[in-house]
Amino acid sequence: MCPPLTSDEAASLHGSLVMDAVERTRSLRGFDVFLACAPGMAHPFFQTLAARHRIRLCDQVGEDLGQRMDHALTAAFTRGYAHALLAGTDIPNLAARHYERAKSLLQTADVALGPTEDGGYYLVGAKHPVPALFSDIPWSTGDVLAQSRDRAERAGLVVGLLEPERDLDTFDDVRAFLRDNAGPGTQTLSTRTGNVLHALIQRHGDASSG
Repeated sequence: MCPPLTSDEAASLHGSLVMDAVERTRSLRGFDVFLACAPGMAHPFFQTLAARHRIRLCDQVGEDLGQRMDHALTAAFTRGYAHALLAGTDIPNLAARHYERAKSLLQTADVALGPTEDGGYYLVGAKHPVPALFSDIPWSTGDVLAQSRDRAERAGLVVGLLEPERDLDTFDDVRAFLRDNAGPGTQTLSTRTGNVLHALIQRHGDASSG
């Protein structure tokens, strides 16, 4: 999002979305919550979240997104978990129901994926390590979901899908999200994130990602 956002504006939005994602896990039962941190879990922002919400922290490990996701899921199984879910934090509508739905899908599927409207996915869940799902995928393109499903199915894995959601990769995504969630009963944002998004629209409303 930079440009049109400044680095401080982007960091403010990111921080608010991360806090939303953590706060919305408080209603979950039967889940242990980990936050995978970059550049590292020693950062005061993450330490404050861990102390406030009693979540666990781990570092993101890997050279690209696929390696980092593969490592995070594999680490969960190494700790002895029978199921693991990994979700992005740039999803304003991310809520406890998405985790509950993914857990339900994994009763019959090997892999659960939450599609984004731009062809990627916002959540991946599995019952065992699935390294084939993360290797040689064209990350940050509209082919991520399709190629990931193809990899899974070629490996003989059953894939279950959650409902699609919009992630915030560009400033156009911010505008589209606010437009689509402007009606009564559709607003799911925290007041904090809503204020951040509306402030950014006021400052950069004419900007376009092209």
